[in-house]
Amino acid sequence: MTDTTTSFKDRRVLVTGASTGIGAATARMFGAAGACVGVHYRQAREGAEAVAASIREAGGQAHVMAGDLQDGAVRRTLVSDFVRASGGIDVLVNNAGACYGYAHFTELDEDSWDHTLALNAKAPFFLSREAFLDMTLRGWGRIINISSVSQKYGGPRSLHYSASKAALDALTVGLAREGAQYNILVNSIRCGLIETGMHRRVDGYSDELFQKRLDKVLLKRAGSPDDIARMALFLAGESGNFITGEIFTVAGGD
Repeated sequence: MTDTTTSFKDRRVLVTGASTGIGAATARMFGAAGACVGVHYRQAREGAEAVAASIREAGGQAHVMAGDLQDGAVRRTLVSDFVRASGGIDVLVNNAGACYGYAHFTELDEDSWDHTLALNAKAPFFLSREAFLDMTLRGWGRIINISSVSQKYGGPRSLHYSASKAALDALTVGLAREGAQYNILVNSIRCGLIETGMHRRVDGYSDELFQKRLDKVLLKRAGSPDDIARMALFLAGESGNFITGEIFTVAGGD
């Protein structure tokens, strides 16, 4: 499952959006390394339960956590619910994200802007704030934000998504500066084209557009969720003990 030698036994790890894709791969990999994992989902309970089951089968512990991160009440309580269930939080992976209203910016409605920014930037900020408060009590913590290379292109149909990920990277830098004194390390993983199915769910998807996007990748292939999960484990483990405030691109040369 994972090629890391770092053990996460007795570590408590909360992964948002963990029922599919990058979140599921990350949750499974932490679980296989011995962590107690909070498997968060919004709608796909069956997927989250399957991820949790695989973690338990690998010898880890798992708690399935439901909630829509567009909801302020969920943003305020998800971390505390996980802390109650597991006894604390050592690692937070802000993975949940989406692009609402994939449309040219001249036609983009305010709801699409608001929902995209709320999920991709607002939710990670408030979840990180809650986790930060618990992590300071023990003088140890890791926050990993799942960002995107989309901000590098600024496509006219996804400007709001790009803006939300740029905001997330800015949060990474700011939280890292404050967290350093408490040994709370904060980093971003800027994902390239990853084969998760998210692209095919976007309005206006076509194989032609996907191929044009793929042509920009030097390795000429999409990455896998495991590629991102391995970087998350690297940053959360001993190898990442002197790394904070950084933005790592995992994009096959994109």
